[in-house]
Amino acid sequence: MSGWDEGAVYYSDQAQFPRDGNSDPSTTTTPSRHSVLVKFKEFIRGFETEKGVYPYRESLVHNPRKLVVNLEDLDGFDPELPAKLRASPADYLPLFETATGEVLSGLKPKVATESGEMEEPLTGDVQILLTSKEDPISMRSLGAQYISKLVKITGISIAASRTKAKATYVTLLCKNCRNVKTVPCRPGLGGAIVPRSCDHIPQPGEEPCPLDPWIMVPDKSKYVDQQTLKLQENPEDVPTGELPRNILVSVDRHLVQTIVPGTRLTVMGIYSIFQAANSSTSHKGAVAIRQPYIRVVGIEEVNEANSRGQAAFTTEEIEEFKKFAAQPDAYQTICSKIAPSIFGHDDLKKAVACLLFGGSRKTLPDGVRLRGDINVLLLGDPSTAKSQFLKFVEKTAPVAVYTSGKGSSAAGLTASVIQDSSSREFYLEGGAMVLADGGVVCIDEFDKMRPEDRVAIHEAMEQQTISIAKAGITTVLNSRTSVLAAANPPSGRYDDLKTAQDNIDLQTTILSRFDLIFIVKDVRRYDQDKQIASHVIRVHASASATSGENKSSKEENWLKRNECHPRLSEAASKKLQTEYVNIRQNMRQQANETGAPAAIPITVRQLEAVIRLSEALAKMRLSHVATDEHVKEAIRLFTVSTMDAARSGVKQQIHLTPEMANEIQQAETHIKRRVGIGSYISERRLIDELTRMGMNESIVRRALLIMHQREEVEYKRERRVIIRKA
Repeated sequence: MSGWDEGAVYYSDQAQFPRDGNSDPSTTTTPSRHSVLVKFKEFIRGFETEKGVYPYRESLVHNPRKLVVNLEDLDGFDPELPAKLRASPADYLPLFETATGEVLSGLKPKVATESGEMEEPLTGDVQILLTSKEDPISMRSLGAQYISKLVKITGISIAASRTKAKATYVTLLCKNCRNVKTVPCRPGLGGAIVPRSCDHIPQPGEEPCPLDPWIMVPDKSKYVDQQTLKLQENPEDVPTGELPRNILVSVDRHLVQTIVPGTRLTVMGIYSIFQAANSSTSHKGAVAIRQPYIRVVGIEEVNEANSRGQAAFTTEEIEEFKKFAAQPDAYQTICSKIAPSIFGHDDLKKAVACLLFGGSRKTLPDGVRLRGDINVLLLGDPSTAKSQFLKFVEKTAPVAVYTSGKGSSAAGLTASVIQDSSSREFYLEGGAMVLADGGVVCIDEFDKMRPEDRVAIHEAMEQQTISIAKAGITTVLNSRTSVLAAANPPSGRYDDLKTAQDNIDLQTTILSRFDLIFIVKDVRRYDQDKQIASHVIRVHASASATSGENKSSKEENWLKRNECHPRLSEAASKKLQTEYVNIRQNMRQQANETGAPAAIPITVRQLEAVIRLSEALAKMRLSHVATDEHVKEAIRLFTVSTMDAARSGVKQQIHLTPEMANEIQQAETHIKRRVGIGSYISERRLIDELTRMGMNESIVRRALLIMHQREEVEYKRERRVIIRKA
């Protein structure tokens, strides 16, 4: 047969392809792959949105490293291409990137070489990022049928690993004959397939190469950046009583280090599988079991406008909202829809409405950010529907996290540093304040929190960031959240005989961060009790009757949060200034009279609180300017809540007549005689004994109160027992 093809030329019409990790020459689809390559090139060169505008060509010239392609545009150009991309993205995406590279080298001007010849400029790899307007699928529905397909999911990134170098081409060296071979690596978390034998043909007298002769040469291999993220389901998508699922996500090249923990993401990627490093311990003998992960080919941050309910409203809806906002009683209507199953508490409902709307966030020219979120603290007796308000807000706000004070630690509220079991490296996992970014955090039993845990949320409440410096990780996370907290006074019930300082047993540092502090008392009044009883019975009798118009109010809320950013008018600013100065003057006067500072400090933060309230009230009217009326209502809300709390309780020094002072002095002497230092006695018994001696009960109680303030006696067992201290 030798020499059968001599002197003739045979031609085969096959396309020449660049070396590509995924292109296997044995496949029979080569011509179709070539036609797909040509179509991709045509799409990038020739797709125009309007006459003479070529978006992809222009964007490629401006940014030659990456190109964001919309699948809807591709579908309009040729419906087959997106279908192929969705069915086998691992095959067609490298083809798309090759086509883009070729188009880019054609668009760049030619460069002259040293010899003077003109040649194509060298272009690097172009990364294709896909976006699409399709609906994302749930993380729970990802199953075996989606493997190697293109999927779109949403979630919150809760952890990000460090950047690693991932080899794309591995250079191998034969130990025996020094033969060099380049092997492509599988993209994502896959490895390289290294051949078992060397393909060098030994010469006579030469030793043949053994099995597995290859050594990897790391210096000559090609690498790209790679990072793994952990994506968790959005809290609002998790079914009740279930734990949120999370999935591993791998990003590479230009997407690396663009995501911080706590960001809401929409991810387009290839649902793939990999052999977990530590799977041998968990699955003994399970050979064919693999871990799923998503290889990202497109990523979008869900910005604030999109995360709050519906992002885009139709014109009819916007008209409807404007019509609603123009009604004179819009403010009353919204407040009536806040927790309709709770009777009374009108001012509290108005405050919660303001919290849901929020003020305007401002960024100053020098980079300082002023928060627009409103924080509210409810303090008071048990059974006054405090937790019900928190639960209502959790259900109504589009992004909300509910935690209880005793069950949450500082790390669980802010962020924790966790060591990865397989790679032994540390990564960040965001806590409740980070996950609720752009929403509301409801903290129940606020007073039961440990003081060191409560300190952790100081920064989150005012600066709206969380700084971390642990285990070699130094970073700042966003937590632009409103805080709605509920607490009981130290003795369980609100005690009118105590000073405000004793009843509100929280540090002034945290109190000044709350815009509104409501003291909720369980007042016993016959007519009010009767109304409450009939309301509660009615709610229990017909549970569906109260929750009538809840749904519509939700949409109105979020539009106003999105659409307008009100600012104070001139007249409103002047009014606010004089009011603030007056309030400070009154507080100074009160401090001078009583000789003790107020339990709740009135500082510039409280002035900002009134500004935020005014803006929230303006938002309810869809107004771009906060007027005098809004400021007036904001000051009224502030007065009935925070100012009222600051003035509550008995005054430190009571103006006594000389006779009363003398009687109190006598009562103190009798108490000291009756109770020795270190011994204890029941309060009821002590009062009974002293009244039998002819003393007035109120005088004895007042004497005990004064001794308690001087820390001569101490109450124990819910104020039933008195211990005398040294």
